[in-house]
Amino acid sequence: MDSYDLHDRTAVITGAASGMGAATAELLAAGGARVALLARRLDRLQHLADKIQADGGTALPVAVDVTDPAAVASAAARVADVFGDPDLLVNAAGVMLPNPITDDRADEWSRMIDTNLTGTLHVIRAFLPALRATAAAGRTADLVTVSSISAHVVFPNYAVYAATKAAVTHLATSLRSELGPQSVRVTNVEPGLTATELGGHIDNAELSAQLDGMFRMLPALSATDVADLIAYTTSRPRHVNLRQAILLPTQQA
Repeated sequence: MDSYDLHDRTAVITGAASGMGAATAELLAAGGARVALLARRLDRLQHLADKIQADGGTALPVAVDVTDPAAVASAAARVADVFGDPDLLVNAAGVMLPNPITDDRADEWSRMIDTNLTGTLHVIRAFLPALRATAAAGRTADLVTVSSISAHVVFPNYAVYAATKAAVTHLATSLRSELGPQSVRVTNVEPGLTATELGGHIDNAELSAQLDGMFRMLPALSATDVADLIAYTTSRPRHVNLRQAILLPTQQA
């Protein structure tokens, strides 16, 4: 992957314990950004922080559950204490729990809504003042949301997951109209089939097998492919906003 110039930037990445979040943290750090790693699993965050620092980067692991607004506010205060105000936020925390709507899995509906949508809102609320202050001072400020191609492509049995991702996509669109005039860039990224831990959360054996079959049929994106796009986007000149990016494996496109 290319290296992008992100020196003097301070990035916050949610979902940084694995997958797209971890890959994004590594690539932004390789470009010179200080990275705050947010996720629930502190052991994984510490391992990633150690790796980034061994490679010459700067990383801060912060254990947080994005569904807990008080914990998110505390995490924002911790980042500010150590790094100062961040100017780059990547919302990569998410969970995918497909099931037929008739299965009545209200527990999974709540978990996806709370993590994918409400958690994203908690994080944006906590870090947006810093982004706005950065932009007002004439520096680059980025807000990135990681959605999914399922936001507008129908996949049977993924209705609630798709609904949360459609909400994230529309949230980014709406925020762009509010924050663009304040010089805060808003970018929404919609990956297609990507090899991450998301599929490992599925407890429906039939749907899990279907997803495994897709991976056997199609060369999937890697988490680093998605991270590369995020690093490219956020390293563009301040006046350039790559607002919406759909990233698919060639054979899925």
